[in-house]
Amino acid sequence: MSQIEERPHLSGWIGTVLSASDARQLAYFYRDLLGWPLASDEPDWCTMQIPGARANLAFSSEENYAPPVWPNGPGEAHMQLHLDIGVRDLDAAVADAQRLGARFADFQPQDDVRVLLDPAGHPFCLYVDTD
Repeated sequence: MSQIEERPHLSGWIGTVLSASDARQLAYFYRDLLGWPLASDEPDWCTMQIPGARANLAFSSEENYAPPVWPNGPGEAHMQLHLDIGVRDLDAAVADAQRLGARFADFQPQDDVRVLLDPAGHPFCLYVDTD
C-alpha cells in the first residue's frame, strides 16, 4: 500500500461543474432537491456551497450542450460522472425528485439504488444512507 503524499500547494477545496443548456434551471433543480442555497446565481453560471465541506457544485450553460445517454452505446455521449445522493426514504426521495423535474431512468442496475435523470439529462443516484 502506498503512502499518501502531502500536497502543500493544494488548498483542499474542490468543485464539480455540471454543464447544461440552461445553468440556472439546473441549479434551481439541485437547490430545491438538496435544500442548499445558491452562493452565486447568474444566467450562465451558478454555484452551490456544500454545507460543511470545502467543495461546491457549479452549473454552467453550454451553447452546444448534449445530454449524456444512460446507459450509453457505441458512439453516444456517455456519462463522465454522476452524483450519488444519500436519502432516508428512497420512495419519498424519488417522488420529490420527480416532482421537481427529474425523470426515472429506464435502466436501473441495482435493486437498492434509483437512477434518475436531472432536467439536463445527467444521471444521478438516490440510495438509502444508513450512516
